This record gives sequence, C-alpha cells and structure tokens, in this order.
Amino acid sequence: MAPMTADETWDFLMAGTRTAHVATVRADGRPHVKPVWFELTGPATEFQVLFTTSAETVTGRNLSRDNRVALTADDPVPPYSFALIEGTAELSSDPGELLALATRLGGRYMGQERATEFGQRNAVPGELIVRVTPSRIVAQRDVAE
Repeated sequence: MAPMTADETWDFLMAGTRTAHVATVRADGRPHVKPVWFELTGPATEFQVLFTTSAETVTGRNLSRDNRVALTADDPVPPYSFALIEGTAELSSDPGELLALATRLGGRYMGQERATEFGQRNAVPGELIVRVTPSRIVAQRDVAE
C-alpha cells in the first residue's frame, strides 16, 4: 500500500467513469450515503469536488442544514486503490453554472454524444451544484500488494 501524491489522486479520481459515494449527516445524526457523478476543479494540490443533487433529496436537505460531507471513490480491481475526501460543501443554484456542470458530467459519464441531453435533463429548477472543499484527503494505491 502506498499513499498517492496530489497529482496521482487527481488522475485516479478523474479516470474513466468512477462514481463517488457521498456521505452526509441526517438531522438525527445518522449517516446517509449515495453515489454521484462528479468532477474536480482547480489545481491538483487544491482541488474541489463538484456534483449535483436536488434540493429535495436527503442529500440536498442534509447539506442545506449541515455542510459537512465525506466522499469516497475506489478501484474495485486488484491491487485496489481508493480516495477518501472529507470537507465542507457550498451549494449554488446558478442556472448557467448548473447547465455547464450537468453537461460536462453528462459527457463524462454518458459520452460526449449525450452530453447536451443529460445536461438539459439534469439542470432543472430545484437542482443544486455542490462544491466540496476538502479539509482532509487520504488516497492509497496498491492496497493489496
């Protein structure tokens, strides 16, 4: 097992169509986890994680009340690798920014030929941009070696 550098972490998280599992805190303190499509922005040494969610989902309501968040992504193929990100979330509903992000995510996860379709489908009223600023990152490669 070896820690990943900032650049390796960026490359790992942006490889292919890996999803992140986002954990938020419910009002009663219980955790809530869901998978999301995501992208990174900023330099590898200070990146932020962006994804979308509806304001009416458990995740959206949780983050509106308590902005603490954790995300994980992993490679399920031996020798296994993972990244864990803990941080705080900032929410935005800016329509132009939402359409741009939803379109990029549609292109990443569904292919460029469907980017516009998924962008328009997912950038609707009530949808939020979630921008996570990491406070702690643990990323390990070759866990089973």
